[in-house]
Amino acid sequence: MPESVASLSKLRRRLARIEGVRPRDRTARVTTGCAAVDDWLGGGLARGRLHEVIAAEREDAGSVAGFAAMLAFRAGEGRPLLWLRTEAAERACGKLYATGLGELGLEASAVLVGLVADDTALLKAANDAARCAGLGALLVECCGDPKPLDLTATRRLMLAAEASGVTVLLLRMAAVESPSVADTRWRVRPALSMPLDDGTPEGAPGNPAFEIELLRRRAGPAGVAWRVEWNRDRRIFQEPAAAPLPGAVFPVVAH
Repeated sequence: MPESVASLSKLRRRLARIEGVRPRDRTARVTTGCAAVDDWLGGGLARGRLHEVIAAEREDAGSVAGFAAMLAFRAGEGRPLLWLRTEAAERACGKLYATGLGELGLEASAVLVGLVADDTALLKAANDAARCAGLGALLVECCGDPKPLDLTATRRLMLAAEASGVTVLLLRMAAVESPSVADTRWRVRPALSMPLDDGTPEGAPGNPAFEIELLRRRAGPAGVAWRVEWNRDRRIFQEPAAAPLPGAVFPVVAH
């Protein structure tokens, strides 16, 4: 417990140092880089709102966490990303893997990780962090369908996000749909990637690829799906150049 208190105090001091940065344009959109997705969303995800990313299967946790981290990076505008997760999520899905983040083109040094004891503590920490306007984005990760995560809890997160302009991504592993005020809800699955042409018969490992389905959208129609891949050099999502073939996805968790 003393170590947890000390870690929390250190995190608060670090967050306090990044407060006071210039205000962001809260009317702007978070573009994914994939024209088909951004056009459907009217220019991208609404900034300063709560968005849900769901992994239906625990086995998909590594890939879905990678997708959420990429989306958070897009939303962050170069500011720090705070990744909050429960101890249960870390046991079930694995510890975050800095090398994996680096392979995706993300700066691991810009990611602040907060590990909390349970879902109640997670939501409390998330509500506090969502009010910190100095953050680029907030990623809140839990496993299963926690009882404290109800309609009221998501409404509080949404209000905090709207007040600060921080985009909050609620990452739910091995979860089912439940009542929420989230602006959008996505189901994400890993997909086979296209090998890159490096002159060898097998090809180099391709870009990480995903099947994403927009389950819910408060401001318009949903029920549509895309296959996208992450371009680590341009740091954008894009449509695959051709039909997917066996490739590789870099994990962001240790196993």
